[in-house]
Amino acid sequence: MANQAKCNQILDALQKILLRKNIQSVSVSEIAQEAGIGKGSVYYYFPSKDAIYEALIERNYEKPLETARNLAVQTEISPFTRMAMLFQACRNSSAEFLREESSSDLPSVQEKAYVHQKYLTHLVQSLKPELTSIIRQGIERGEIHFDRPDALAEIVLIVLSVKLDNTLVPSSKEEIEGTIGGLVKLLERGTGNPSGSLNFLTAF
Repeated sequence: MANQAKCNQILDALQKILLRKNIQSVSVSEIAQEAGIGKGSVYYYFPSKDAIYEALIERNYEKPLETARNLAVQTEISPFTRMAMLFQACRNSSAEFLREESSSDLPSVQEKAYVHQKYLTHLVQSLKPELTSIIRQGIERGEIHFDRPDALAEIVLIVLSVKLDNTLVPSSKEEIEGTIGGLVKLLERGTGNPSGSLNFLTAF
């Protein structure tokens, strides 16, 4: 618990600094000074500035991701229903991230791209094990027919996160809906489900 408190102290310090500076210009020494601890103590908990920043992103957007993790163990619910709920968690996480970013004063396009790259990496890596587990359970139940659940999970999450984030590849509402609809069609064909049977996955 003491270690977690110290980690949060460091993350709080970086979050305060980011209100006035971009991440590229922040040093570990500044973070240590803002946190009121020695630079060596920062390195005791985090190997680099990037690691601190990644931990800050993870902490800020953990709640919707925790919802997704809980879905993997709710085997009484249909795998496809849980996939839809996971997609909703993905959307919620992206929306929360965009709200936070819009309220900050990021100084450049380069800075925004860096922030989004870190966030999307975290989102895909965090949700992939849960979605893979859900798909694998569907395979075991005979509801999904696919031999690469991990690859399918990664493809779905990359498409969803990029389109819902809507900054790396800016799109209109109609274009986003079209892409998600296309993804659902691919899911139907790839998993051996009748056309139209997974349309409910787009209702998020």
